[in-house]
Amino acid sequence: MNKFKLFMENMIVYGIGGVISKIVPLIMVPIVTRLMPNSTYYGISDLSNTIISLASAIAVMGMYDAMYRMFFEKEDKDFKKDICSTTITYTIGASFVVSVLMVILKGPVAQLFYGDRQYESMVYICAVATLVSATNSIISAPTRMQNQRKIFLITNTVSPILSYSISIPLILQGHYLIALPLASAISGATMELVFYFLNHSWFAMRRFNKKYLKQLLAIAIPLMPNFLIYWVFNSSDRVMISNLLNVGEAGIYSVGSKLGLASQLIYTAFAGGWQYFAFKTMKEDNQVESNSRIFEYLGIVSFAATTFICAWSYGIYKLFFTGDYVRGYIISPYLFLAPLLQMLFQVIANQFLVVKKTWPNLFILGSGAVVNIILNFTMIPKIGIEGASIATLIGYIVSDVICCIVLLKMKLMVISKRFIICSLIMTAYFILWRQFIPSNVAVGTLSAVIITVIFCLFYRKDVKKLLTMIKK
Repeated sequence: MNKFKLFMENMIVYGIGGVISKIVPLIMVPIVTRLMPNSTYYGISDLSNTIISLASAIAVMGMYDAMYRMFFEKEDKDFKKDICSTTITYTIGASFVVSVLMVILKGPVAQLFYGDRQYESMVYICAVATLVSATNSIISAPTRMQNQRKIFLITNTVSPILSYSISIPLILQGHYLIALPLASAISGATMELVFYFLNHSWFAMRRFNKKYLKQLLAIAIPLMPNFLIYWVFNSSDRVMISNLLNVGEAGIYSVGSKLGLASQLIYTAFAGGWQYFAFKTMKEDNQVESNSRIFEYLGIVSFAATTFICAWSYGIYKLFFTGDYVRGYIISPYLFLAPLLQMLFQVIANQFLVVKKTWPNLFILGSGAVVNIILNFTMIPKIGIEGASIATLIGYIVSDVICCIVLLKMKLMVISKRFIICSLIMTAYFILWRQFIPSNVAVGTLSAVIITVIFCLFYRKDVKKLLTMIKK
């Protein structure tokens, strides 16, 4: 009961923190797009975030997760401080090298990501933001590792508010190009100073330890490919759109993906409690059945939620956006379901960790990323930004299906016939929605209700148990 309580508390607290950090940008998107002259400026801002996320991942190189793992290796506080100090020393050096390389290669970077060298000046801002983002993740880590949840909630509230408090005046003054990236960098630097004030006792350059660095890198380096694969899934489509189409279309794609942030809120809440729960229950006799049941329940909830996004996306975008941005509604359902499929992958892929075989995770997820890139090259030129969203969704579907097949053969997973049937129903609904009712809110809502009722009928016994638990 205690572990379940902790699981739920972490899900709620870190879920709320994730909601706060994402809800402010979600609310501000319609305002920002109306203040900017056209979608090109918003596209450039979003592509800047894409550059920063990739560069930061390369700079950190899995050291955050390695530090998190090593931090709990011993109860000795001096050991913990040595781990934190070694990690931040390495990360500062790596981040500085990556940032300098970005400045040196500003021309090729601008050409690759923005599709035009005229945006070289933006790379300077991205380089500074990379240095801030990479080091900030490490400096703020002790707060999370000590489970200081109130601080987490406060900083997640302040950071986006501060960022838009800076960016909106810049936009009003006509600095459309640099407003959002520069504000994000300033906000990140401010939060880093706050976390350094809170956590400075955990960091000291004199505590750098080469032996611990080797141990940290031994954990971190194998994780690096996974971060790059997730970047391919989440960000490569924007780069390919800017090169295969134009930056303006990348801006529309970015706005279209914002409704997908709603599903990332679910994913954030889930991730907050899942890791503890998964490893705490891994030695139970019915672990395979329990893990498989969680996979099915999350899958059904994801399917049902997506049907309503299909129904309401056009109405939402018609209400909050104008001009070309309204076209973004068509990609929202695909990019809403994609993060939820990522969540499902992590649930079942955890079984590889349980048996201490992590390499299948990399190859299975990598196969989905390869499919994603191939489909991007073929579908973006033909059907535009919708092609990119479909490619992302199919990439995750491929990874999930392969992972299920492998785990079934290893007897580490069971899948019921009802879940297979529900998955086929969801596939058929998606196709029918796109072909016949993409902008009909009323018919779409009725269809979503019918599909959800069908899902509930398949899982009626489980729904009754849930209702009984809620009453108690």
